[in-house]
Amino acid sequence: MAKRCCADDANLCELVEINTGENEQVYKGVNDILRASKFDVQYRKQLERMSACGTVGGYVRLDNAKLMSDGTLKNGKIALNYCYGNNIIPLTVINDEVIECAFCSENTVKGKAQGVLVIFTMGETGNYTSRTVYFNEGLCQSDKTIDLQLGEVKPFFIMRTAEVNNLEDMEGYGYPKLYTSIPVLEVLDLTYNILYGDLEKGEKLVFLNELLACITRDAQGRPQLTPAQKSLFVLLGEKLPENDSIIKEYNPVIRIDDITKAFETALSLLSMSFGYGTKKYTFEDGQIKSATEYIGEKQDALQELNKQRKEAESYIRDVVNAIVWFSNKFNGTNWIVDDLSIDFDDSFIENKSVKRENMRADALSFPEIPQLKVWYLMEAYNLDEEEAQKLVNEAQVF
Repeated sequence: MAKRCCADDANLCELVEINTGENEQVYKGVNDILRASKFDVQYRKQLERMSACGTVGGYVRLDNAKLMSDGTLKNGKIALNYCYGNNIIPLTVINDEVIECAFCSENTVKGKAQGVLVIFTMGETGNYTSRTVYFNEGLCQSDKTIDLQLGEVKPFFIMRTAEVNNLEDMEGYGYPKLYTSIPVLEVLDLTYNILYGDLEKGEKLVFLNELLACITRDAQGRPQLTPAQKSLFVLLGEKLPENDSIIKEYNPVIRIDDITKAFETALSLLSMSFGYGTKKYTFEDGQIKSATEYIGEKQDALQELNKQRKEAESYIRDVVNAIVWFSNKFNGTNWIVDDLSIDFDDSFIENKSVKRENMRADALSFPEIPQLKVWYLMEAYNLDEEEAQKLVNEAQVF
């Protein structure tokens, strides 16, 4: 369930598109770099990990760049490195914003572990510098250290949970949402153990009196049981049968109703701890199901969504701004992002079929407002506004 909660939390910020504006060259260039770095896949993984550890991030790197005579770099392939909370070390934090940061990671090169430490600091002029240090088997490779002068645009990006971090000595880090859910997850484990224990001991027991078992004994007086007798429980020493002591069955009771109620309570507590209200998860017909959520001002999922999407938008903007700066600086482009828009997927909290049906009803109820028909056609048939307006105009002509 811990994994399930983190996955559902990531669904709130599922990305559909990053639109950099009307300039087709900038749009294609930025999205090509994001696609080459598998941003859509890594972003989704980072969202899940963020709910668990509280912090994720990354930085822009330049691969295979040409070293010029003046010590500067030119050209090269722009790529993104992704890091999780245990690989991120905030160095300077002002007003809860990470200004300077270091990132560490470990790779395997030709069968040997290679550590990498990248440090981003800001000079007095407000420009960033980066230092990349390599380690082989724990030893610093000083001859491979790379220093690079950057600009005023932040070359790294940090995303945190939209929760106030009240843990000590955690400046710059996000609050791990799983931290508050540990007691509830323990309750879920205990409830499952009780169910498992009842099922494990739920097999019917048959007790047979020794008088009917016809047990033979060996020379040492030890009973010798046949395979059929081994499947029964023999009451030894009962020579005179009384009442039901000849053959007796015992059917253990599986406390499924009580255990189900315990599951319901634990799942409700878990749902609340993640900010989903009390009915996000329910236990019905032997399955854990997600309650359908609809958009509304007071919906718990929507409130959680609005908080976290602001963090996600800021994170993605930092990613795009860093890519644009690196491209302009090292690849000689002149990209300008005039209107950055980020589209998220609302299907997780919104029933689209119900929404379309409501839009259809409004369009039929108010024929004097043709714009309602346009919006319905756009939503139902994935048309742009111009195509939908054309269909409405043609229908009015006939």
